[in-house]
Amino acid sequence: MTDSGDDPIIAPLLVDRAGPPLIPDAGCFSVVSVTLYRQLDNLPQTVRGGGLSIGNFDGVHAGHARIIERLVARSRVLGGPAVVFTFDPPPARLLRPQAAPEPLTWLERKTELLGELGVDAVIAYPTDRALLQLSARAFFDLVVTGRLGARAVVEGDNFAFGHNREGSVEMLERLAHEAGIETEVIPAVDMGGEAVSSSRIRRLLLAGDVAEAAHLLTRPYRLRGRVSYGAGRGEGLGFPTANLADVDTLVPAEGVYAALATVDGTAQPAAVNIGGNPTFGETAVKIEAHLIDMRRSLYETTLVLDLLARLRGTERFADPDALRRQITRDIEATRQVCRDHQRG
Repeated sequence: MTDSGDDPIIAPLLVDRAGPPLIPDAGCFSVVSVTLYRQLDNLPQTVRGGGLSIGNFDGVHAGHARIIERLVARSRVLGGPAVVFTFDPPPARLLRPQAAPEPLTWLERKTELLGELGVDAVIAYPTDRALLQLSARAFFDLVVTGRLGARAVVEGDNFAFGHNREGSVEMLERLAHEAGIETEVIPAVDMGGEAVSSSRIRRLLLAGDVAEAAHLLTRPYRLRGRVSYGAGRGEGLGFPTANLADVDTLVPAEGVYAALATVDGTAQPAAVNIGGNPTFGETAVKIEAHLIDMRRSLYETTLVLDLLARLRGTERFADPDALRRQITRDIEATRQVCRDHQRG
């Protein structure tokens, strides 16, 4: 492993353990910090000697939450930190870039979600070929015992580690036993007769079922992007839109969605179109959000969208007036979905 030369700490993130990431505000909330590191060198003692879990944790879904629940519990008993070791980018991006799945979360969001669950530190190691060539034993010696001095390891039952995933759960338990480290293996969480997994959530999103995906994630699926200039079609129809560029996570199926958009820390109802504009002969897939109760410019800002429900598929309308009438119905449906969501 080599030192990148960068400061190992990206940022301490203020997180309310019972809710979403907070913007510090006049001391009104009790907050704790989770720290994100980008390397293994020069880690403080406060990161060593506790509980450890290793994995991608993409989406931080209900199955991941079960693992983290046990990680935090064991760490508290030991009197040490609860630490997650993850990879940035995920190994598949280097090993099979053409087939690597699109991520469900970006790194800072993943760190926030893990912090909400009680994790004290996240180490997002910059994945490189040297790391991927380590044998399972070498990885265990370097990360688990060497740099982190873990006293407990908590993993899911499908965990694998080392070069070509040669290290099984059974091998982990054997190595940990030899090193005097506690291990706990957590079975998959079953919902609806099937294990919760990141791949299952991707299938749901690619089918447009953001509501069921939210059930497995325990929160709405979130997109973020930079607001860029579009063709101005929405403005011409009387429904100005914010066009998202540089989206760095999986984009769900084409269609119209009810969403909550976060602007300046405030949630606003938003009707979101993902797809082309067939009424005007446009096929390029775009993400356009009409913030229902906002009229100010958002150009070049970062917009966050929590997708609550898919209202309909992409349709071609006979003329702009027919499209305008449908958008009006979409807006009313969005208001209702957002009201229902915020009530419960």
